[in-house]
Amino acid sequence: MTQPAATPYSASSSKPLIESNRVEGTPVYDPTGKHVGSIRHLVIEKISGRVVYVVMTFGGFLGMRAHTHVIPWDKLKYDTKLGGYRTDITEAQLRGAPAVDGDEDIWPDRKREKEVHDYWDTPPYWGI
Repeated sequence: MTQPAATPYSASSSKPLIESNRVEGTPVYDPTGKHVGSIRHLVIEKISGRVVYVVMTFGGFLGMRAHTHVIPWDKLKYDTKLGGYRTDITEAQLRGAPAVDGDEDIWPDRKREKEVHDYWDTPPYWGI
């Protein structure tokens, strides 16, 4: 039996898989390349195993007075040149975004999840 051909990766691209602990702390940049925050952790749907949200912090200094927001995973794309994730989200949008600030009990609450998706104008991962 022949093995399928391996997917080629250029020297500037990353490997196709990454461990979650390597994503935590990764910088996030706005459309202009300005650093707007960092990934705190990922939220994974149990059944499918799909990453659906990223919990991101922005602002503050040395972790103090930082704001924490839930962002749909689809809003981020890895940029090998920046070594971080690029998003179309601006810092101004983050300031008005629904915050979790220590209350990460959003996951079982579809109403709060819907507020997140409505704010970011993204379809919910669970369908309509």
